Amino acid sequence: MAPDDATRQGAAGTSAPDDRDLAAPEDRRGVFARHRRAILIGSVAAAVLLAGAAGWWLHARNYESTDDAFIDARTVAVSPQVSGAIVDVPVTDNQPVEAGAVLARIDDRDYAAALAQARAKVDQAKADIGDVAAQIEAQTAKVDQSRLQVAAAQAALQFAEDENKRAQDLVRTAAGTRQRADQASTDLRQRQAEFDGARASLTAADKQLGVLRAQAQSAAAALEQAEASLQQARANQDRTVLTAPVAGRVAKLSAAKGAYASPGQSLMMLVPREVWVTANFKETQLDLMRPGQPVSISIDAYPDRDFPGHVDSQQFGSGTAFALLPAENATGNYVKVVQRVPVKIVFDDPPDLPLGPGMSVVPTVTVR
Repeated sequence: MAPDDATRQGAAGTSAPDDRDLAAPEDRRGVFARHRRAILIGSVAAAVLLAGAAGWWLHARNYESTDDAFIDARTVAVSPQVSGAIVDVPVTDNQPVEAGAVLARIDDRDYAAALAQARAKVDQAKADIGDVAAQIEAQTAKVDQSRLQVAAAQAALQFAEDENKRAQDLVRTAAGTRQRADQASTDLRQRQAEFDGARASLTAADKQLGVLRAQAQSAAAALEQAEASLQQARANQDRTVLTAPVAGRVAKLSAAKGAYASPGQSLMMLVPREVWVTANFKETQLDLMRPGQPVSISIDAYPDRDFPGHVDSQQFGSGTAFALLPAENATGNYVKVVQRVPVKIVFDDPPDLPLGPGMSVVPTVTVR
């Protein structure tokens, strides 16, 4: 075989390169060249998005927020402590009132009469005390008189005993008469009876003095009771005027002139000016939350404004733990649920806005 034939044969045995294979790298370079700007823009956008996500995460991790938050306050139910017809309601719905302002008046005529009776009983008790004191003074004088009578009777008895002894001695020596001795003996018995009577009178006077002193104690107790009744009657009359215990606004007014009020009946609600935010954070949000941390408060009713505040305190226990029917996890199948814990947030400067319990807010706490 000739060399040229061998060469042609070898060339024929080896397949010739495909035109498409030779053109593929050039095509890919061409495509990259044509879309270089789009690829570059996409890469930059992806890097910016990644940096933005990282920055957002680094920023967001410094805050904890919840939309399960509401304005809270210790509202006061205005209820009468005495019963009677309502004669005046000088306030109206949503009216601002100061502490001590009159909210309603109840007919006080019955209570005024009871107060007058209580005063009369006090005066009577004082008069009884004065009467008993005068009797004690008089009885003390009688006791002193009885003591003097006992002393006189004792002296007369001693003289009679001496006279009787002398008379009996004279009779035994025949120097005196029997008649004189009998007379001395009779006089002795009479003086003895008078002495016994004087001592009995003294004992009776002492006992009567003790009775009068007991009556004085009873009269003093009656006076205390009368004074207590007077205080009660005065308090009942004062309670016919219902006043605002704190400054705030009238809400849910149901009292009306002419209606009958009973103790414990709610006539109106009083919303105090002091309000705060109760935010129910998830328990997983409380790790870094501490009292005093700044809070930005957004109120749904005023979406264009944010109000500064700070964390005041955290409830020791979840909200469900203090519910009327708390969850019982010791029975049945258990499914773990993230609990919410109430956190009290107070305003740094109370806003001069009509804020009331139940209004929705969104607090954001800076925890880092």
